[in-house]
Amino acid sequence: MKEPGDQDTDGGKLDGSKSDGRQSPSSSKSASRSAMKEDYKFIEDATEETFTEGRESRLGDDDYSMEQLEGSSSSFQDDYVESIGESRYVETPAPDSERAEEEVKKKISENFFYDYAELISMPFVTPDSNIPLDLLTLVHSFGYDCRKRANLKLLDSSTVMYIAGNQLILLNLKTKEQIYLRSSSGRGIGVIGVHPDKTYFTVAEKGVFPKIIIYEYPSLRPYRILQDGTELAYAYVDFNYDGTLLASVGSSPDHTLTIWNWKEEQPILRTKAFSQEVFKVTFNPEDDEQLTTSGSGHIKFWEMALTFTGLKLQGSLGRFGKTATTDIEGYMELPDGKVLSGSEWGNMLVWEGGLIKVELCRAARKSCHQGPINQIVLDEGEVITIGADGCIRIWDFETVDTADTIDETGLLEIEPINELQVGKNVKLFSMIKMSDMGNNIWLAQDANGAIWKLDLSFSNITQDPDCLFSFHSGAIEALAVSPLTYLMATTALDCSVRIYDFAGKTPLAQMRFKQGGTALTWVPRLVSYTGAQIIVGFEDGVVRILELYDPKGLTVFAGRKKISDADINLKQVFKPHTARVTALAYERDGEILATGSRDQTVFFFEVEKDYKPIGYITTPGPVCQLVWSSVSHPESTLLIFCENGYVLETPFPTIKEEEDHDAVSYEIKDMHIKCFHFSSVKSKILRLIEIEKRKKQKELKEKDKEERRKQLAAEMKEDGEKEFQVEEEEEREEEEPLPEIFIPSTPCRILCGFYSEPGKFWVSLGGYDSGFLYHCEFPPYEKSINGTEKKDEPFDFRFLEDTEDNPIHTITFSINQDLMFCGMQNGAIRVYILSQNNPSLTNMVDYWHFNLHDNNYGCVKGISTSFDDRFLVTTGADSNIFVFTIFSEFELMKAIKAKVPSPRFGIEAEPIPEDIEDPKAYSIENARRKREHDKLMKEVEEIKAGKREKLKALRNEFQQLLEMNKELPKHMQFKRTDFDLDSKIRAEIGRKTAHKIQQVEKELAWEKEKHQLGLMKLQNRFRDSLESDTIVVHAIQSDHKISSYRLVKPSKYSKSKRPSQSERRTSKLERFEKEGAGRKDSQKDTGESINVPEESIIDKGKKFRPKTLSEIMVENQIEKTRKLILKAERAQFKIQQRRKEWEELYKSKPQDDYEDPKDVQAIKEAQLYMGDFNLKTAPDYKIPEHMRVNAAKKEEELGHLDSMAHSKKMHMNKCILSLRDLKVAVIEEIQCLVQELKSIQSTLHISKHIPIPEIPQIHPEEVPEKRFHYDEEILLNFKQENMTIQDEKPSELEQRRSTGAGGGFLKLSSGKDDLTTRDSLSRSSRALALIVDTPKLMEFEKADPIDLELEIMKRDEIKHVYMQEYLTNRIKELIVTFDAELRLLRHQKLKLDIQMKLSDLHHVTLFQEMLLLKNFEKQENILQERVNSLDKEEQDMQWKINETLKEMEEKKNEITKLQDQEKALYAGFQAALGENNKFTNFLMKVLKKRIKRVKKKEVEGDADEEEDSDESSEEESSLESDEDESGSDDEVFDDSICPTNCDVGLFELALQLREKRLDIEESLVEEKKIIDNLKKEYDTLSKKVKIVATNLNAAEEALEAYQREKQQRLNELLVVVPLKLHQIEHIVFGEIPNDLSGTLVFSNHSLGRLQERIRQLHEENSKQQKLNKECRERRKQLIREKREMAKTISKMEETVRQLMISKFGRVIDLEALQTLSVNTTLEELKIKKLRKELSNAKEMKMWEEKIAQVRWELMMKTKEHTKKLHQMNDLCTEKKKLDSRLNTLQNQQGNAFQGPRKADIVARKKVTELIQVQAERILALKEEIALLRKKGGLILPPIQPPQEKEMKPMGL
Repeated sequence: MKEPGDQDTDGGKLDGSKSDGRQSPSSSKSASRSAMKEDYKFIEDATEETFTEGRESRLGDDDYSMEQLEGSSSSFQDDYVESIGESRYVETPAPDSERAEEEVKKKISENFFYDYAELISMPFVTPDSNIPLDLLTLVHSFGYDCRKRANLKLLDSSTVMYIAGNQLILLNLKTKEQIYLRSSSGRGIGVIGVHPDKTYFTVAEKGVFPKIIIYEYPSLRPYRILQDGTELAYAYVDFNYDGTLLASVGSSPDHTLTIWNWKEEQPILRTKAFSQEVFKVTFNPEDDEQLTTSGSGHIKFWEMALTFTGLKLQGSLGRFGKTATTDIEGYMELPDGKVLSGSEWGNMLVWEGGLIKVELCRAARKSCHQGPINQIVLDEGEVITIGADGCIRIWDFETVDTADTIDETGLLEIEPINELQVGKNVKLFSMIKMSDMGNNIWLAQDANGAIWKLDLSFSNITQDPDCLFSFHSGAIEALAVSPLTYLMATTALDCSVRIYDFAGKTPLAQMRFKQGGTALTWVPRLVSYTGAQIIVGFEDGVVRILELYDPKGLTVFAGRKKISDADINLKQVFKPHTARVTALAYERDGEILATGSRDQTVFFFEVEKDYKPIGYITTPGPVCQLVWSSVSHPESTLLIFCENGYVLETPFPTIKEEEDHDAVSYEIKDMHIKCFHFSSVKSKILRLIEIEKRKKQKELKEKDKEERRKQLAAEMKEDGEKEFQVEEEEEREEEEPLPEIFIPSTPCRILCGFYSEPGKFWVSLGGYDSGFLYHCEFPPYEKSINGTEKKDEPFDFRFLEDTEDNPIHTITFSINQDLMFCGMQNGAIRVYILSQNNPSLTNMVDYWHFNLHDNNYGCVKGISTSFDDRFLVTTGADSNIFVFTIFSEFELMKAIKAKVPSPRFGIEAEPIPEDIEDPKAYSIENARRKREHDKLMKEVEEIKAGKREKLKALRNEFQQLLEMNKELPKHMQFKRTDFDLDSKIRAEIGRKTAHKIQQVEKELAWEKEKHQLGLMKLQNRFRDSLESDTIVVHAIQSDHKISSYRLVKPSKYSKSKRPSQSERRTSKLERFEKEGAGRKDSQKDTGESINVPEESIIDKGKKFRPKTLSEIMVENQIEKTRKLILKAERAQFKIQQRRKEWEELYKSKPQDDYEDPKDVQAIKEAQLYMGDFNLKTAPDYKIPEHMRVNAAKKEEELGHLDSMAHSKKMHMNKCILSLRDLKVAVIEEIQCLVQELKSIQSTLHISKHIPIPEIPQIHPEEVPEKRFHYDEEILLNFKQENMTIQDEKPSELEQRRSTGAGGGFLKLSSGKDDLTTRDSLSRSSRALALIVDTPKLMEFEKADPIDLELEIMKRDEIKHVYMQEYLTNRIKELIVTFDAELRLLRHQKLKLDIQMKLSDLHHVTLFQEMLLLKNFEKQENILQERVNSLDKEEQDMQWKINETLKEMEEKKNEITKLQDQEKALYAGFQAALGENNKFTNFLMKVLKKRIKRVKKKEVEGDADEEEDSDESSEEESSLESDEDESGSDDEVFDDSICPTNCDVGLFELALQLREKRLDIEESLVEEKKIIDNLKKEYDTLSKKVKIVATNLNAAEEALEAYQREKQQRLNELLVVVPLKLHQIEHIVFGEIPNDLSGTLVFSNHSLGRLQERIRQLHEENSKQQKLNKECRERRKQLIREKREMAKTISKMEETVRQLMISKFGRVIDLEALQTLSVNTTLEELKIKKLRKELSNAKEMKMWEEKIAQVRWELMMKTKEHTKKLHQMNDLCTEKKKLDSRLNTLQNQQGNAFQGPRKADIVARKKVTELIQVQAERILALKEEIALLRKKGGLILPPIQPPQEKEMKPMGL
């Protein structure tokens, strides 16, 4: 018996070496399941309320621990196999010979294939149930798991494959046919991959230790199986470039990275990739030993390294550094080892050495993509990035590869070459290239549910993106099947509803909305007989009724596009809920529609009256399913399942014939609703199962014991009884406690259910209560009981095998109720075989089980059968839709196709109902409540209006009372405060008003800030960028006007200057020379500055020190020497000056090929500007260096043009502004004049009045700055205009706006913007004063004037008439003058406009040239850099060559000097020998003898030793040959002994000179070696210089060709030159030709200059001929003078020679004579000698004084010693006397005293020692004196005498 969840047929049988020792998990689970099922049958017989536990047994022994793989990886060796075998194999270790044989057997044949039938998973069928394996047969798949990583692979040009749950689908793009490959594990497929040769593809599965199956294509036979690569699932697989290796990475929990030798089915390396999710692993295309993995928050770089322990995978984790950590989906290995990866924010990261080298973004720091980059591909030298924003961008590979940071941000801005926006709602996940030759066609996986065909050729014939297939994206929420034909409808959260013909395997139509669909059902035939309507619920609570029809049945109009097979029309829409609609159900008679939602309501609609709302009820929890009772039930009731454990039953709602308009809500409150609150009973059931199980086991044990007791009693009688009792006591054990009763705190979710009988239902739950179907019954209806408090328990249950963690999510039945189709949580389908009319499901035992959808996230959301039970359709959360045929004994028709309903009559003319697109729209209930609320508010407003009328009447009455109070006498009037009832009321009203104003300000603060920000943005965008706005100044009398230029701030071209990158850099030699000169100057300066203080110090010392005689002698000698040196220097200076004059003279002498610089410059200019030149359009045109342009120069030219145009426009604007100011001043003056004129006319008779001129007005266009000024009146006018804008005509509106705005603007007169100045105000004030004063004069009474007064009046009248005419004329003069100024300025502006237009045209040309140059700039910079580098290299080499030549010249000079020294040595020795010396030959041989000398320098290296040995051997050979030659003439001589009679001095001199000669010869050899090395270096550098020069010429030619190409492209640009007809002189037959392409455009100035140049050339020609004749005559004269000078020079030289002979006796060198007049070195040595003698004399004197002093001290010591000797002599004499006396005494006293006394002996000894010490000191002093007499003698310390002990007095 097999487990349905583990449908793997033992694929391990195909590989015997890996399956012999394993215990099959399926067999162990089947055994446990069969045991559990037997228990269940036994308990079911005993009682109907118990069941067996169906919990899966877990094989703990088979779990493989991956802890060993978390460390460093190791090579796949025998130790690894043994370690795996210990935990997973039951085998004994084999000896080495057997192991070798097994390895030989493991070699798999190239032609070996596995059996697909034995490998794939098969459906599980209950044993002995007679259910066919092919109960369901997959016929088509409409879905696509578009959000699965890398779920689109290309096998050939017409076949793609992708994963669909447990199936691998191979889709033919041309025929749309599908081929299905099942998974082998039945647990799903993790990832797929394709071999580079497209001959194999891999299927990496999911499950417990899943397999990787490699199929051959196109045979589709299993070729290889890889096992034990991960624990649960594979995340990614990838072949290397050659296809020999395969890399796989596992998903959670182990994330194992494995490298396979897939053809041998052996892992090579493995390790743990990372601790978090790994998305991808790939080989480096350039190096198979390098891999890259990426995933959640990491990227890792791997390398196969060979260590001393074997081959290992070493990983380096990428460090993000300052960059934020990101998940990395897409990356690409670059050829040089770097890695380019994407990021979550859309930028690209360049990795090098495990660190981020640079982050790439677009210009202005915009990200490369708006969202994560999911894939990066390198194709044909271009980098392609695929982003989640639906864009594909192409980047330049070189730019990406050479990218590097330029600042601390680490960002580099680049721009894509091309880009393609696939669509608006497109989220690209992956992309593969089709293998069509010559086409750049790609297939793209869209995560929003599509497969696209993309053309990335980016040419003129590029095709638009083509959507090949469209699918649902994400979980499919609902499914419905037509009750009439083979049509089905699906909806999902991707906002689409789709219709399919599942029999014809064709998608028919789709319709998209603003919100996602959540529920769907097909309208029954009782409502729509044609079966053309479906009803869909959406996540915003809206319900839409859609109508399906065949558009081919409509009237065909001319020009109609291609007609589809089906179309969808929106029929009706309403919104009953505020949250997502979860269930839709029609009543069995089709009269009522019930809708359920997560807002915990169920709404009822009357279907016949266009879905008129009946009402709604509230539920205790979110509704998950609605089921109406069937026809078999006596009453029509609705079964409502809530997610939180509540089940309700409602009766048929009462339909009211008339609508109650007074009802406030649609809520139905009087409905009798039955409620069932589910309470968990699973723990009780498990407890009963355990009790029954133990009871059964106990009974079996009792039977066994009884039988054993009888057997022992029969055999052993009484002893047997005792033995049995002992065994029974041993076997007694304590029973384990029963399982505790457990009820989850949170109710388990109800998943689905259905009616069984009236008042009874079956329900399936998830969570803890899964594993059973519970049969429940509603309790009787009780109104008083609260349904939320009570707990109800089911009365029956059915055990479901293997559903402990895999509950049933959806259930449907066949038409005959004999099949129950269940959709499981793990994506499997289970079919139970039922008996008819069995609502209790007593025989629900046998079933068919098969995994179809994805086991991890492919929960079956919908399952339904067709109207005739021939097909079964399933939809899952993995976006897959599968269609199956149901097994039947009757044969199906061959070709079945759904029939689309025909359109209703007049459907095309029906208006489309207004859709509800706003998710915040009111629902039906909320709309009704809003309507009632509005009605109530209207009534309240009417009451308020009545109150206002009453208040108005009271206010009028109060006003009347106030007026009556005013009419009373003052003493009787009331005060105004007397009318106030309470003064606090008014204060309170004021306070409330202020508070309301504050509240309004706070409420409008956000709006105010918002509009201020908006105004600021508008000003920043449109006003701040303006430097001056347009000002239009109108003439006063005429219609002329002049407008200023609307100037924007200067552009970037005029502000910034980009440095030209093509300029040639200074060479290294030039920099070196500059630096060297600088160093020398600095050294000179420092030297001088250091010497000055020393001299000053010496001078100061000399001033304060008295001179001695010796110093005077030295100074005299120095002065004498200085004079001699000065004399010699003067002579030398004269000689050098004369030499310089001669050198300058010789330099000024022109060479034979000398050319005058003026002539050279003239020739050069002639070559540049004269002659027959090619046009710029010529193919061989060579661009001069100074005429080459680049983008930087062109930008500078653009900036210069912009600045010039800007300055001219600014100048004109200033003139126009001055004109505007002049007009303002004129108007002010006219105002004053008009005021004066009015005052004058007031005194004149009306008959003599002249019409007063009108005062000109300032137009709004003349003061544009006033537009930005406003006050309250302007704002009110603007508001009023906006209110009346709809009632007025556009023309009137325009007129009103202009007049209203102008009047409003001119009302402002404040601050600096006021048009009137102080002068005008003073004038107008004076005029007003006149007006005011004149009426005052008229106030006096009139009297009859006298004659004088009449005369005065007459004069005043004449004066006033004159002033009137004068003022009028003055006004006219001002107006005419201003108009003239305006016309003159207008004429200038028209000319400037022409120039500006030409400037604009030139600007366009320059801009086009700049764009073109920018395109050429990159390559030009590359070529220029190459030229510069080669030029620099050439200069460096030339500098080295020059240095080498200088060094060679110096070495040659040194060799010459050494040779001269050698000659001088021989000459000196010859002179020393003298003439007629008989030992001359011998001494010369001694001098010239070759001697081997040991080299003093240490050998530095082996090569140097060899060279030295070679050279020494050569020298030795040459020396020996010389000796042989010399020895051939004479006999061999001995040079170590001087011959007799030979001068010893000469012999020693010969030996010394021989040493010198040998030194010179060695130096010569060394110098020659150095010269040879320098010559070799020179030759090498010369060759390199030639190569570099060749490369430089080639680079310059390439640059020149590129410049020519650039010039040709520039020539293609069109340049606009405006010409008048008279300027065209190219006329054919008296007419201007139509084609002017062959003409040249010259300016008049250039043409005149060319004609003038022709005349000048004729004149210059004649002048040059005349000058040539004069120069020839002059040359002849100079030749004659040269001959005469030569004769004179020869005569003078002869005279000088004769004078020298007469004076010196021979010809001498006068210069040498003058310079040798004094020997500076000798004189300096003499001075040093003199100074040394003086210092020595001083020292001698000092030492003599010291000697004299020492001698005096010696004399004193000698005297002292003499004195002491005299004393000693006296003592000795005295001693003798005493001795004699003692002797006599002794003789007299006796013999006892005859011997010597001891005291005498001691005294004698001391005296003797003292004498010896003194003698030693005398000798020491003598020696010291002798030393002091000698020069340089050392003074020794004096000899210290030993300390003398005190002598005690001795008694006699």
